[in-house]
Amino acid sequence: MNFAPMRRRVMATSACLVLLLSACGDADESALTLPSRGPKPIVGVILPDQTSSSRWEEQDRPLLTQAFNYADIEPFIENANGDEGRFLQIAEEMIRRKVKVLVTTPLSSAGGLAVQKKAKDAGIPVIDYDRLTLGGSAEYYVSFDGVNVGQLQAEGMLSCLGERPGAQVIEMEGAPTDHNATLFAQGHKSVLGPKYESGALKLVKTQAVDGWKADIGKPLFEEILNGNGGKVDAVVAANDGLAGAAIEVLRTKNLAGKVPVTGQDATIEGLQAILRGEQCMTVYKPVRDEAEAVARLAIAVARGDLDGADDLATGNLRDPVAQRDIKSVLLGATLIKKDSVRRLVTEGVVKAQELCAGDLAAVCAGQDIVGS
Repeated sequence: MNFAPMRRRVMATSACLVLLLSACGDADESALTLPSRGPKPIVGVILPDQTSSSRWEEQDRPLLTQAFNYADIEPFIENANGDEGRFLQIAEEMIRRKVKVLVTTPLSSAGGLAVQKKAKDAGIPVIDYDRLTLGGSAEYYVSFDGVNVGQLQAEGMLSCLGERPGAQVIEMEGAPTDHNATLFAQGHKSVLGPKYESGALKLVKTQAVDGWKADIGKPLFEEILNGNGGKVDAVVAANDGLAGAAIEVLRTKNLAGKVPVTGQDATIEGLQAILRGEQCMTVYKPVRDEAEAVARLAIAVARGDLDGADDLATGNLRDPVAQRDIKSVLLGATLIKKDSVRRLVTEGVVKAQELCAGDLAAVCAGQDIVGS
C-alpha cells in the first residue's frame, strides 16, 4: 500500500539553525503539514533525515501514517532533514499543538534532551524511536536489540573468515553520537574481544565515523589500511554504507572479495555486494516490525491506556548516563549471507528486478532469485 508522503518542510530561521537549545519562536504553520483541529488525538513523529537511510521516508512514514489513520489517530509526521534547529522547531510546534505523545528519532542526545525537556514541561510523554536519547526522560524506547546486531555481525565475519590464526581486523563503527553505534560495538566486543585478547585475532584499529557517512569513512579506512602496510584480513563495518566505503578502497588494492566485510540494513547496495562476493553479510532489521511496534505503543499512550502501553514494552534498556532502565520494545534481527538473500525477495522485502540488474542477472539465476 502506498501513501503520499507529507513533504512540505519546516522553514527554520537562521537563529534556529545556529542555536540548538534556544527557542525558535512561532513556527511558520504554512511550512508544516499540520493536522486538523478536529476531535481526534494527535501523535507527533519527528523522523531524523533522508540521508542516513532511505527507510525514513520510503517505509517509516507511510507505515506510521497507515497505522495511526486506522486507529482513528491524527498523524503529525515531519522530517528534521538532519538539522538540529529544525528538529527543535518541529517539536515546539507539535508541543504547541498539544500532541498526546511525541515519537522522536533524535539526531543526537543533545538535541533529544532539548526536546524532551520541553515535552516534559508540557506534560507530553516521549517515545525514543530507533535511537536512544542518553540522559533523557523518554517514557519508552522502541528499537532493535543493538548488542545482538553487533554479535550477528561479528559471528558473520568469523564464519566468512574461517580459521586464520592471527588474522588482522579493522573495525569501522558508526557515529559516536548515536547510542546504537555504541550497542553494536558492544556486540562486536562481546564476540571478538576474547579472540583479540588471546591472540587468535589481531585488532588493527577501531574507528568511529561521524554521522555514519561513507564519504568520511572511506578516507579513514584507507588511512588505517595504508598505515598497516596495506594488510587486512577482515573488516567489521557497522552498516552497509561503511561496508561499501571499505570495499571501494579494497578494490584499489585488489583485495575486494578476498577480505570479508560485514554490514547492516540489508540495503540494495549491500545485498548486491554480497551477491558479487565483495561483502560477507548484512543484518536485516524489518522496519515494518519496528514501525508497527512504535505505532501500537503510541496509540495506547495517546488513548490514555498506560497499562496497555506497559504491557507492550516487554523489556528494558539501561541508559548509562541517566542511570535508569527505560521500558522498551527490543526487536530481533536476522543475519543475511549470499545463500539467504533469496529469502528477502521471497518475502517481498526487495524486488528481484532491482536487485538483479546488470551484471548480477546470472548470479541471481544461480541463487534461484526470481520475482518481480
